Amino acid sequence: MNHKTGFVSIIGEANVGKSTLMNALVGERLSTITPKAQTTRHRIFGILNSIDYQIIFSDTPGLLEAAYPLQKAMMKFVEDALKDADVLLYMAQAKEISLKSQKILENIQKLSVPILLLINKIDCIDQKNLEGAVEYWHRIFPESEVLPISALKKFNTDLLLGKIISLLPEGHAYYPKEDITDRPERFFVNEIVREKILFLYKKEIPYSTEVVTESFEDGQTLLKIQCVIYLERDSQKGILIGHQGKALKNLGIAARKSLEEFFKKKVFLKFHVKVNKNWRSDKEKLKKLGYLH
Repeated sequence: MNHKTGFVSIIGEANVGKSTLMNALVGERLSTITPKAQTTRHRIFGILNSIDYQIIFSDTPGLLEAAYPLQKAMMKFVEDALKDADVLLYMAQAKEISLKSQKILENIQKLSVPILLLINKIDCIDQKNLEGAVEYWHRIFPESEVLPISALKKFNTDLLLGKIISLLPEGHAYYPKEDITDRPERFFVNEIVREKILFLYKKEIPYSTEVVTESFEDGQTLLKIQCVIYLERDSQKGILIGHQGKALKNLGIAARKSLEEFFKKKVFLKFHVKVNKNWRSDKEKLKKLGYLH
């Protein structure tokens, strides 16, 4: 059998389950998952290897109409994923029939690569509504195959993987066969800490926060990690830290537990909280944080 390889881009609106799907297909928890919109800010590769194929899945930020520079940078990641795709997975929610970005839709309709339209969370919808969703997406993407799935319950994910493999071009592997992602370890520290902030804090705090790992010392049995948590305004520091540091302590406990599960060893974790004013709207600051090139 000839070796197949290619980039499979996963796009869709916020909270549609893109990260859950990539994690399920790759078999590793690479992308952060929370109930809040804009959890995924970067483009993340998850690499699935076999003797006969290598699939580079690309998880992307949820589609939105960009209102400020950070969101524009996030949508640029989506546009890049469209350009690279050998196969495109467009994910929609079974309960929500809508399109958030007309520009992205127009870019998709120009593509010549195979497109699979995935209706996710079908375990949360009845047959009549599912049929309505299938009919709607067939009208939007008439040349594409529509496949109902549940990424969380892994319903039809094996069927989906088989279809992806059949659509991949032949070629040599892009990455070493032992790789499961293109991202360094520090990136996953940042994402895990930010995931816990999204879970533990309300209102504007999660969206005003950026996490940067300043030091990562990997010992035989212990990881020593120091992170900076950036906020946009001085008034947000008190909320993040909490009364007598209780909120920050709870964040540290939750993040350390997930980091130990991810890295399979004990973790010593230390935070510094700093203000980086208006970082989401400052292009130079966004460049330093890896959102712009």
